[in-house]
Amino acid sequence: MPKVEYPAAVQELVAELKRLPGVGPRSAERIAVWLMQSKRAEPLALARALERAESELCLCETCGFFATADQCTACDETQRDGSVICVVEQPTDVLPMERSGSFRGVYHCLGGRLSPLDHVTPADLRIEPLMRRATPGVEIILALGSDVEGETTAHFLAGELRGRGCRISRIAQGLPAGGGLEHADELTLMRAMQGRREWND
Repeated sequence: MPKVEYPAAVQELVAELKRLPGVGPRSAERIAVWLMQSKRAEPLALARALERAESELCLCETCGFFATADQCTACDETQRDGSVICVVEQPTDVLPMERSGSFRGVYHCLGGRLSPLDHVTPADLRIEPLMRRATPGVEIILALGSDVEGETTAHFLAGELRGRGCRISRIAQGLPAGGGLEHADELTLMRAMQGRREWND
């Protein structure tokens, strides 16, 4: 007896959705069917938005935040204090910091964190551009997660930054142990930023 399956186009859509983080086979199937059946779904609008993001967006060469070819909103604001650089793991960590209202300096997104088990080494992160920005008199705030990988990355960066004449600080541990910035609320981030301390081994 022939086996009933989704048409090839649906199977391809499910396969692509499964590649998204946190989306398993069943969730991918539900999303695909919803996109095809729901009157509220606008799959073509979604496709256009994805195509536009793919063609227009890049990472800022200076800070690593999402940007277009001619503009980075994280770098273009003239009222920011360029002598204070907040180092975060991912571009998505910038917005929680901004929403806290506690930071008016500039950012540097590493693009990840050191993780030997996942084969993420210093060469895979935006560490060299950070070293170029770490000039004498600049404060480098390490706003990294408090899990093992975040701590490892912070210790590595502190070692690399020593001797460059810049001040190194770490945000206070108001963040939950084992968590990253994406799970922290605005008040927690504000207190963590205000309670930052000098880096001391």
